[in-house]
Amino acid sequence: MSCGEPHETDCAEVLDHLYEFLDHEMPDSQGHKFEEHFEECSPCLEKYGLEQAVKKLVKRCCGHDDVPSDLRDKVMGRIDLIRSGQTPPDTDLSTGEPRRATAE
Repeated sequence: MSCGEPHETDCAEVLDHLYEFLDHEMPDSQGHKFEEHFEECSPCLEKYGLEQAVKKLVKRCCGHDDVPSDLRDKVMGRIDLIRSGQTPPDTDLSTGEPRRATAE
């Protein structure tokens, strides 16, 4: 997605790291660049608002259960693999065992 306008921080970079921004998992200096980008770019601001709403909804509906840190690490590792273009292993994240084929 891009609005077609030049920005100091590219739309693709903002969207690639949107959840890091939403989760406050990036340095303040980079976060400020994202805030400036949202002020200039309405398509990215709209995407940010949508993802923020989804995150709030998930937290409200499912936010009462603590996620084990090792499961979070496994999920984040899979996300990193996918972002880098690699294919993640076909394993169950909760057990580490290979997934079994299911009848549909």
